[in-house]
Amino acid sequence: MRTDARRLAVLEAMGVDVYRLRRAVRPTPGPAEEAEAGAAPLPAPADDTSRLDWPALEAAVARCTRCPLHATRTQTVFGVGRRDADWMVIGEAPGAEEDRRGEPFVGRAGQLLDQMLCAVGLGRDTVFIANVLKCRPPGNRDPSAVEAQACRGFLDRQIALVAPRLILAVGRVAAQHLLGTDAPLGRLRGRVHLLADTEIPVIVTYHPAYLLRTPGQKRQAWADLCLARRVARGEA
Repeated sequence: MRTDARRLAVLEAMGVDVYRLRRAVRPTPGPAEEAEAGAAPLPAPADDTSRLDWPALEAAVARCTRCPLHATRTQTVFGVGRRDADWMVIGEAPGAEEDRRGEPFVGRAGQLLDQMLCAVGLGRDTVFIANVLKCRPPGNRDPSAVEAQACRGFLDRQIALVAPRLILAVGRVAAQHLLGTDAPLGRLRGRVHLLADTEIPVIVTYHPAYLLRTPGQKRQAWADLCLARRVARGEA
């Protein structure tokens, strides 16, 4: 549902941040630009995913060649969990273990995520977990803007099909891509955001892998989870 001017004014008066995706307008390249060596490739034209059901969407992800990452993946990582969940957890991209197993958030980071969810009364099988990217970037580097753009239609359709009451964005990269912002994580945490063109609240917290390296931030992550729980219950 699109946010009209009156509703936007009310939300801003309540202190709720409403994000709109930034759409860059690219000039038409001339012959010199097209011939320039080393230019980053644009993603292939995206197929329309807006009407795909779950089986068709999963099949489209599995055969995707929209960006160069398809050439280096072991397999795509579609997402797991309850497909009508109240909570949707979104990370940045698969790592090496996720690429091998085809499931997001496995290994130590996945175990910590499971514990975080359990702390607010949720199980891994009661939420839907996905990533901004469905393929692993080599070396576990951050997703590029081109890669995220190529995958965005898949993620948007997953969100539409799940229709969650809340999105928990874990980590700076996931939050920035999801909200279309370059704001640092510290400015995005502790606030209620709305996903562009929807009424879905988004809460931002630390990535479990970061918390494993910096356990002193677990208290702040707990505060984020408590905020998310209140929002999901309609209490905040």
